[in-house]
Amino acid sequence: MANLDITPSRITPNPLFAVPTWADDQTVNMIVEINKGTITKYELITETGMLKVDRVGYSSLAYPFPYGAVPQTYDEDNDALDILLAYVTEPLVPGCLIEARVIGLMEMIDGGEVDDKVIAVPNNDKRFDHVQDISDLPEYLLKEWRYYWEHYKDLKKPGTVEVKEFLNKAEAIEIIKKCQKRYHEEYEPKIK
Repeated sequence: MANLDITPSRITPNPLFAVPTWADDQTVNMIVEINKGTITKYELITETGMLKVDRVGYSSLAYPFPYGAVPQTYDEDNDALDILLAYVTEPLVPGCLIEARVIGLMEMIDGGEVDDKVIAVPNNDKRFDHVQDISDLPEYLLKEWRYYWEHYKDLKKPGTVEVKEFLNKAEAIEIIKKCQKRYHEEYEPKIK
């Protein structure tokens, strides 16, 4: 069983609201929505916490990383803050929870809205203990990710995504904290 500080219930709690943002001061909890290597976009339904197929991608560009959401955050696009994992050695099950060590953030604009992506590595994988900041990643990997995001919608909505800058760990943690504060001030009061 997961170590969540909640009372068991017959009604499953929504992981976007029940799971805390932070596992420790540099590690966030990540709810995996999409596994590496798929073109199918899964998404947690905010109102229920259920995982649904949002759409099948419009191109053959598969997600080059596992992708998901940081619980108890609210980004400027009115959704939980997105997160992607570098260096995952095994497939992850959509809907699972993983502790992700924050190493940076990719600033992105999608359809005119801020849609930033936290960049992290699995916290409990000793193979990647040396990866502590975005500067520890190879430049080519960042180019690959930039290319993916700038082209994954080309067959549906070409030119609607712009990747801006890659930020370091400290800057990423500040943005996560802002999104966490926005969640508690703007979204949490609406939860019944």
